[in-house]
Amino acid sequence: MARSDSMHGAAFRPSAEAASAARVAIACMIALAVALGVGRFAFTPLLPLMLRVGVLDLREGGLLASANYAGYFIGALTCAFVPIEHSRMVRAGLVVTVVLTLAMGLTTRFPVWVVVRFVAGVVSAWTFVFASQWGLARLTRLGAPAWGGVIYTGPGIGIVVTGLMVSAAARQGPAFGWLLFGALCAVSTAFVWRTFARASGAASAAAAAPKAAGAHPASRSPQVPGAAAPMSAAERRLQGIWLVVLYGMPGFGYIITATFLPVIARHALPGSSWPDLFWPMFGAALIPGSLLAARLPAQWDNRLLLAGCYIVQAVGISLGIVFPTAAGFAVGSVLIGLPFTAITLFAMREARRLHGDHAAGLMGYATAAYGVGQIAGPLVAAPIAARVGSFAPALWLAAFVLLVGAVGLVVLAVKSRAVDD
Repeated sequence: MARSDSMHGAAFRPSAEAASAARVAIACMIALAVALGVGRFAFTPLLPLMLRVGVLDLREGGLLASANYAGYFIGALTCAFVPIEHSRMVRAGLVVTVVLTLAMGLTTRFPVWVVVRFVAGVVSAWTFVFASQWGLARLTRLGAPAWGGVIYTGPGIGIVVTGLMVSAAARQGPAFGWLLFGALCAVSTAFVWRTFARASGAASAAAAAPKAAGAHPASRSPQVPGAAAPMSAAERRLQGIWLVVLYGMPGFGYIITATFLPVIARHALPGSSWPDLFWPMFGAALIPGSLLAARLPAQWDNRLLLAGCYIVQAVGISLGIVFPTAAGFAVGSVLIGLPFTAITLFAMREARRLHGDHAAGLMGYATAAYGVGQIAGPLVAAPIAARVGSFAPALWLAAFVLLVGAVGLVVLAVKSRAVDD
């Protein structure tokens, strides 16, 4: 624990380095709030309103969600081939997110919405991967890795803000909500623009183009927190493949709840005011979960931490099925949200443990696997719910997939330790 405390002190003591670390972490936090909290997840609190006014039905809602997740998959998969400096890509992603969010409020044509949501998914994946790699690399060089948890509070902050804003703007309709979110993204982008714009030449060189990162893995053991003993290229490659496969499972595991939570809650609690609060609860739980995750000792095994997170989310999903009450949904929302960005933090740390500053390619492939699960989730859940009148079968399947992923991670960690010994 002494090491963790010293890292925390280094990250937060009043110094030029700490100020730089705070600026980097907050800028990346806001970037993820815009790209994920709004660019991806603003659709969830707006979906019940869009259904209520009749601009789409449940199947179309599922298609829009899957279009966004398909775009996220394509964006994550192509991160390794986008030859753009990291901070420049983040700035471009923020601007495009503003434009696409506004576009959702300026038209009611469903085919246009499908294209917009698909492109928004691509851009959110690029922004997420590039901001993560840029931010984590900068914090490592500043000797302040504990600030990494701040970066991943961004999606939770975005979810809370958009969830509460939807409740306040419900009378004006979904178009007003999209335009309001677009304006919020524009203000946020302006706030962090200079931080990303003045990335130093040294940072730009270290954050080399993801294409090169994906094609030329580090040949030596990465000097990052939690780095293990030197591994062979074959062993590093095998562990990277398993990380990609097992990181994809929570994509399916959480996405059904993340897409349809307000709809599910309204069906279970007709006439109640609680359903409007469960999504902000989910987002609010992300924030302490990410901060607590960053405080855990760096030497702890990321794979075991991921397994624990998967189990917590599986329990949260199950609570909403077994206890479809206000209390059941509230506790379930918190348990699903608490480890949500912690999962991302641990997975990105594991990628950096394997490939160091050349981890952007592996980060992209892992995020792509996550995206496959997200695409499948709404496509599986919406037709089942429409046919049987319940999301319960799809939710049970999601919880089962999370448990399988947890078992796989434990087995991988145990086998890896046996090889090291």
